[in-house]
Amino acid sequence: MTKPTLTSIPVHRAFADALAAGLIARFADGALGLAEGLILLPSNRARSAVQAAFVRAGGRGLLMPRLAVIGDADLDESVALALDGLDDDPIPPAIDPLRRRLLLAELIERHTPDGEAPVAGAAAFQLADGLARVIDQLHYEEVRPAALVDLDLGAFAGHWQASLGRLRLLVDHWPAVLARTGSIDRAERRGRLLDRVAAGWRGAPPARFTVAAGITTAAPAIARLLRTVAGLDRGMVVLPGLDQGMGTDEWEALGPTRPDPENPARPLETHPQYHLKLLLDRMGASRDEVILWDATSEYDGPAARTPFVSLLFAPADYTAQWQVAGDLSAATAGISGAVFADDGQEAQGIALLMREAVETPGRTAALVTPDRGLAERVAAALARWGISVDDSAGQPLSRTPPGALLLLLAELAADFDPVALVSLLGHPLVRKGEGRSAWLDQVRRFDLTLREPGLRPGWDGVSARIAERAADPKARGHGLTVQLRPWWDEVTGTLGAALAPFASGPTPPAILLASLQTGLETLAGDAVWAGPAGRMLAELFDQWALARGDGPALVDPADFPAMLGQLLAQASVRPPYGGHPRLFIWGLLEARLQRADRMILGGLDEGRWPAATKPDPWLAPGIRRLLGLPAPERQQGMAAHDFAGALGAGDIVVTRAERSGGDPAVASRFWLRLAALAGDLPEPRPGGVPLTRLAAELDAPPGDPQPAPRPAPRPPAADRPRKISVTAVDRLARDPFAYYANAMLGLSALDPLSAAPDPRWRGTRVHQLFEDWVRGGATADGFEAELAALAADPALDALDRAFWLPRVEPALRWAAAQVTGAEGRVPVGVEMRGEMAAGGIALHGKADRIDRDTEGRLAIVDYKSGGAPSAKAAFDKLDNQLGLLGLIAQAGGVEGVAAAEVGALEYWSLRPDRRADGAGKISNSYGPRSGLKSAGEAIGHAADALTDLAGRFLLGDAPFVPGEAAGYGDYDQLMRRDEWFGRGEGER
Repeated sequence: MTKPTLTSIPVHRAFADALAAGLIARFADGALGLAEGLILLPSNRARSAVQAAFVRAGGRGLLMPRLAVIGDADLDESVALALDGLDDDPIPPAIDPLRRRLLLAELIERHTPDGEAPVAGAAAFQLADGLARVIDQLHYEEVRPAALVDLDLGAFAGHWQASLGRLRLLVDHWPAVLARTGSIDRAERRGRLLDRVAAGWRGAPPARFTVAAGITTAAPAIARLLRTVAGLDRGMVVLPGLDQGMGTDEWEALGPTRPDPENPARPLETHPQYHLKLLLDRMGASRDEVILWDATSEYDGPAARTPFVSLLFAPADYTAQWQVAGDLSAATAGISGAVFADDGQEAQGIALLMREAVETPGRTAALVTPDRGLAERVAAALARWGISVDDSAGQPLSRTPPGALLLLLAELAADFDPVALVSLLGHPLVRKGEGRSAWLDQVRRFDLTLREPGLRPGWDGVSARIAERAADPKARGHGLTVQLRPWWDEVTGTLGAALAPFASGPTPPAILLASLQTGLETLAGDAVWAGPAGRMLAELFDQWALARGDGPALVDPADFPAMLGQLLAQASVRPPYGGHPRLFIWGLLEARLQRADRMILGGLDEGRWPAATKPDPWLAPGIRRLLGLPAPERQQGMAAHDFAGALGAGDIVVTRAERSGGDPAVASRFWLRLAALAGDLPEPRPGGVPLTRLAAELDAPPGDPQPAPRPAPRPPAADRPRKISVTAVDRLARDPFAYYANAMLGLSALDPLSAAPDPRWRGTRVHQLFEDWVRGGATADGFEAELAALAADPALDALDRAFWLPRVEPALRWAAAQVTGAEGRVPVGVEMRGEMAAGGIALHGKADRIDRDTEGRLAIVDYKSGGAPSAKAAFDKLDNQLGLLGLIAQAGGVEGVAAAEVGALEYWSLRPDRRADGAGKISNSYGPRSGLKSAGEAIGHAADALTDLAGRFLLGDAPFVPGEAAGYGDYDQLMRRDEWFGRGEGER
């Protein structure tokens, strides 16, 4: 072994290209000198970047060195090529991640410390993920599990002590569970593999040159391997962006790299150089031993950028240097910035910058961001111009069509919901291909059938709704339902049967998974397994099947969707290559060692870049320090190092948004430092126009906004209706446009797609109660039977039974007492229909109840589940319903009721009145304080209103203008109310 060869490529140089240029200069001897070498890299993405750099630097005839990956995230078996005869003493295989998580979840369920509540189901599955990370970190940092027992936790909160107690119990049992599988933890296997390679090279140094490049992970096993490589005769370590210009005192200010009882100072793990300092310390090397890499490339940034980045990230105690930094114009040349109003405009602006780069032949551009939402929005914005761009970080499996279909199916199986059912049946993968059009026709019919109130919950409730509609020729949508019934019977016979295990209580997870697999194939066939996402989903099913029953023996079906959601959200589907060859979207890992002509650093808001630290559910930060594990903040230091490396390019654009997801956003600490040191950054100006202005106006129509005028449709008189209901008269009086949209355009609001009772259903059900009771003789026993039937109605959910029913029952009893106790009034009938001709118009309506008094006069009664209209509304001719029903009754137009004088028009409000012990209230459309003093006056007044409205709107050609009343209506969007309401008449 010789003196270690340690080098560093400064941040202003393009790492991969400078590395390739330097290695070619050293080892390309015209024969196979370069091809005989080995380069160790941190990740598969780094391997791709170095391959591309060699191609750019060496041309088409170059034979590259072998490339092996040894990083944490992408441990690669190619490192095994470094030793011959590795199989003589094989290392046990690594346990499959899903199988390990299942086994850990089972441990968490099975072992509960005394005095602690048990954890099961999805909660155990989620905690198992955190427990796996703790075990891996113990392996990475080579901390013995026995160290958990030696900790003194007297200063920590009780819940952390309880958490550690559970952790000790699990770690004690895990080795035995793992041994039964014949495998070991992935992190332990990586450590063994790297140690074996290092030991082999120390015993028999390879004749080829060996380079470890771009590796910053400070795990002890990696540090030992790098120390070995650096000590080889033809070995070297090339670090990315080590700050060699930082003063010694600043370097020491980053803090200790190992626990020191005499120095309790906490290390500055958020600094971009701390993990490099830790790596050098574990390698047994000092910063002074590191020499500068001498090769350059045409992709390097300005040399002044490296000291600028060092100054930018100076520890807080040394930021006074900013005041004497002098002229930084050379260092900041090529850096620009843009602050957008929201993250949508930020994505538009970034897409514009990338499109601008495409317009220049040969120019490349890359968006670097840890914000996956921003990356997806930029890709979508580029797609509008027909530009496809590869997002190297991929997309969560849960958000791909196969993953979304699986989660929809699991959620429906665990908790039936009509919204989920319609979403599932209409999913793009369901019946994909031939026959999908006919399938969607049935789904639309099915959707409309479920939208009326009163749908009983569950599969049986849907079947009952369809059967009732199909059997009743008078039912709404009867014809459509008759066509729908065979289709629904097929769905329930296949999909419903497949999901039956979810209704059986706690079930083995393998059975639930098989049930979902059958359901997926029933709905989508082979389409669900096609493409990259489908293949990854198939692998997940295979991995679970290969677990051979490992994990919790039984799972509550209600927990299973959450368990699947966690798995699918953590699996990333990377698209196949095929996007634009000069545009890229990189995550921080992908951008670490590669560079484009224009680097766009997006999403520089706190919580996005750097990402907010995620609390460890098992170990408090103080406990992690005691164990020697890295603090969660070290990830922020790594993010700062990535930002510093990307900031070394020649053309840099940094972006952020003032609002993210609709909420105010705070500028990233990196942005604030950059603004404080460099001052106001110039804004990019594509085509001479500020980027933020372009992004804001990209989708805005040219010119000033032109609000729509107040609509006034005027169809010919011959095309207008000649028949109108009493309730439609009130709609015409209050809002002529709403009447026009409903009666002439045939538009009506869809009921919500929900099984829960709504106000309309409650009102209809109360009307049905009184109708059935009166038809049955209006006896006391009969009323109690109707109340019992209401309480047992399967359409009522638990919330209505607990709150609505007890609240409305006193008002229902009050109304029943009014009926049976009314002296001299006898109900003539309920739900009485009537019709008459009035001035060339056919008027029709239905009365909830009609009574007759001892003098032979009629009383028209209308039940209101809420409040009743006021007498003033009747006087203003806005509430004419009861008056017009009285007009029909007086004329003998009610079926089965002879013409007679109407003596009373009554609204029976069933809104509970607390001051009257929950009773309702009877009100009239006339009264002593009203302009209408009697029922006769109210009827005449309503007749006048009908004559006026019919003459203007039905027989005449008056325009159907919107009503003036403010508020919300079913047709506000159709009439574009927001654009004209409140403006002067002359502006309409």
